[in-house]
Amino acid sequence: MPLSKPRLHAVSEAEATASRLGLVHRPRRNRKTDWARRLVREATLTVDDLIWPIFVMNGQATRTPIPSMPGVERLTVDEAVRAAEMAAKLKIPALAIFPYIDPSRRDPTGSEALNDNNLVCQTLRAIKAEIPNLGLITDVALDPFTSHGHDGLLEDGRILNDETVELLVRQALVQAEAGADVIAPSDMMDGRVGAIRAGLDANGFEDVQIMSYAAKYASAFYGPFRDAIGTAKTLSGDKRTYQMDPGNGLEAIREAALDVEEGADMLMVKPGLPYLDIVWRLKETFGLPTFAYQVSGEYAMIEGAIRNGWVDGDRIVPESLLAFKRAGADGILTYFAPRVAQALAERG
Repeated sequence: MPLSKPRLHAVSEAEATASRLGLVHRPRRNRKTDWARRLVREATLTVDDLIWPIFVMNGQATRTPIPSMPGVERLTVDEAVRAAEMAAKLKIPALAIFPYIDPSRRDPTGSEALNDNNLVCQTLRAIKAEIPNLGLITDVALDPFTSHGHDGLLEDGRILNDETVELLVRQALVQAEAGADVIAPSDMMDGRVGAIRAGLDANGFEDVQIMSYAAKYASAFYGPFRDAIGTAKTLSGDKRTYQMDPGNGLEAIREAALDVEEGADMLMVKPGLPYLDIVWRLKETFGLPTFAYQVSGEYAMIEGAIRNGWVDGDRIVPESLLAFKRAGADGILTYFAPRVAQALAERG
């Protein structure tokens, strides 16, 4: 049987141009279809990456909107339990709890932080009673409890380090006793991680984890958060003597190294998007589970743009969170957590 002749065709102008380019590598081949893009994707976002920060307040069956954080509310304890139920249904691994303390309960030393029946402890017990397998992360710092809005004891305009650390250990212990799974000291006092670890271990809480705010910057992105916990108007001065200078990167590595040495189980960078380089540095240097906090100012800007129709919310929110994963973060604290979790669930 005679061999068939090769089929000849005229060379188009486009083919001729491509031939003249002499390209061996064509990166666009891996982008040509949805399945191909998914197959070669380097970083992905899943519900397992999300931690949902919530704000709690005294009262019953009440939700109070926070004007500077559209879509975010303060919740009474019973409503916080409802939020926890929703988180569990959406498979969000953990909540981070922050309190709005009634001004009448604030004083210069933040003594309410040591009350084993304070708002945070009530919330922990209530959620654990209903959803015991949901992770609960608590903030250790005095600022929600002090009348001056600082994270530590204030004396003659100076924040006392060692005296503050003693109180933070006691604060961590009442939270652990109430059911906290992860203690997250955000105060930025020197030596607090080691002191908290020793205190937890000495009191039988060896399994309680510490997520250290290893690199927390003195940032302008915290404004709406301070509205949420009620310290925006009470804060005297600023926090630059203990929170980090935004211009420093190597200092973040030194800070994290001290926390790792003192027993931190996880590291956190705060704020998030403006400090992706710090997330990358810490993850590459230490290899510990590393988290980023997409803080209130970041949320407010993105949500404000969404509500004004300036950006596509369905695209910009996951894109902003994917940036953290690409930088090496193992998870993100974000007020968008339920929205993203719902979208991921709907996509299957």
